[in-house]
Amino acid sequence: MELTMSQKQALTDKIANRYRKSTKQEKQKILDEFVENTGYHRKYAIYLLTHWGTYTTVTLAGKRVRVVAGNASHGCIKETRGRAKRYSARVLASLILIWKFFDYRCGKLLAPLLRKNMRAIAAYPKFQVTKEVQEKLMSISPATIDRLLKPERKKLQIKGKSHTKAGLLLKHQIPIRVYFDWDERVPGFFELDTVAHDGGYASGEYCFTLNATDISSGWIELRPLRNKAQRWVKESVEEIYLELPYLLRGIDSDNGGEFINKQLLSWCIDHSVTFTRGRPYKKNDNCFVEQKNGDIVRKYIGYYRFDTEEEYEALKAVYAVLCPVINYFYPSQKIISKTRVGAKIVKTYDAPKTPCERIVEALPADDNITRELLTQQAAQYDLIELKIQLDAACETLMQRYYAKLDLQKAAL
Repeated sequence: MELTMSQKQALTDKIANRYRKSTKQEKQKILDEFVENTGYHRKYAIYLLTHWGTYTTVTLAGKRVRVVAGNASHGCIKETRGRAKRYSARVLASLILIWKFFDYRCGKLLAPLLRKNMRAIAAYPKFQVTKEVQEKLMSISPATIDRLLKPERKKLQIKGKSHTKAGLLLKHQIPIRVYFDWDERVPGFFELDTVAHDGGYASGEYCFTLNATDISSGWIELRPLRNKAQRWVKESVEEIYLELPYLLRGIDSDNGGEFINKQLLSWCIDHSVTFTRGRPYKKNDNCFVEQKNGDIVRKYIGYYRFDTEEEYEALKAVYAVLCPVINYFYPSQKIISKTRVGAKIVKTYDAPKTPCERIVEALPADDNITRELLTQQAAQYDLIELKIQLDAACETLMQRYYAKLDLQKAAL
């Protein structure tokens, strides 16, 4: 007698689990008996017994539901329980606005920025931070920030050109540094480098940026240069020395002629500033400043050509606001150790801190003057106001750039 459909389902439900747990020889006997009773094709019978009672999760009508393969005793469709979403669309919308406003920082750096500056962030109406959203953002983890913002991320990688030309004189008077013979825990030792704003066309005169990065804290000082003349570099280093809220102890540069010259060497000797240089063709000797060239200068200024006095002044206005934002408000991480595990290198980083916080922690216990100066300077700034001024300065720079292009086109 032929079995009905409900009888076939009941038989399948009864033997499917036993079939999956059986050995190969036992499965063959069970399968022969099952095919004879149901009349199914052997291949279909194998598939049916293998998948009976298993489930998958799909989206139906906007809901996540569990679809069970043929197990009548458990029903055909079940709603998945799971956890309710912790972060609503309103939280995500505010997070995206904050993330874009603060220059698309990663979760590990954005999370401490949110916690330390939430009062100012919540007071800014553009972010639409309600009391509920504020509570969520104060507890959100860096990994969750990265996961929520993943669809919004867009990466753009552009490579520039090197404009370093060897300084032919005085090299024997400036020692090469291939390792840090000074104490890295003491702030005040800076790496120097220049960044060209030639727009990919290295002809004629154009602006440069002098980048001075503190090895210990990550403190950064940026100064625009009209060109790579030794005079501008020396004057900018002297300006940094006078305006820096703590002692400039030493500088380390590449072998470019803008650094390896009598003017800068004499100034360093007169002011008891240690002057060293890296090895030729070894950019990793100046890895700290090279990293800031891409992460700070290229990220905010780009790869455009700036060669007019108006653009030079606009660059100065950008850096006057950008440096306080980076030094007092934007946290960064320092690598603590690197361990080889098989073919991989596992890197360990410290907790995110701002350069100002790192300097205060590294100061001697009796240096209350520098500590008080840094605290006062940090207190006089407002993060939201600084960031608005920075965006406006960058916009002015680009307006002057495009105005220059319009004049050039009209002259043709």
